[in-house]
Amino acid sequence: MPIRLKKLIGTVLLVALVIIYALVASIIAVAQLSQSSPLVHFLFFLFSGLFWVLPAMGIIKWLILEPPPKG
Repeated sequence: MPIRLKKLIGTVLLVALVIIYALVASIIAVAQLSQSSPLVHFLFFLFSGLFWVLPAMGIIKWLILEPPPKG
């Protein structure tokens, strides 16, 4: 796969991940946390704000992965 195409796909995937993840986290927060304490809100947003990094790391790893040598 050409490197420019790979970077385009990776960029689109990262942007889509962030948008979809933010929407899902917000929907969960509105539906489940309406009667919760501020500490529960803080913990939810702390963990949900950090958790998106895991799938993003997978996409970035794929982006920087060197293509196999043509031998």
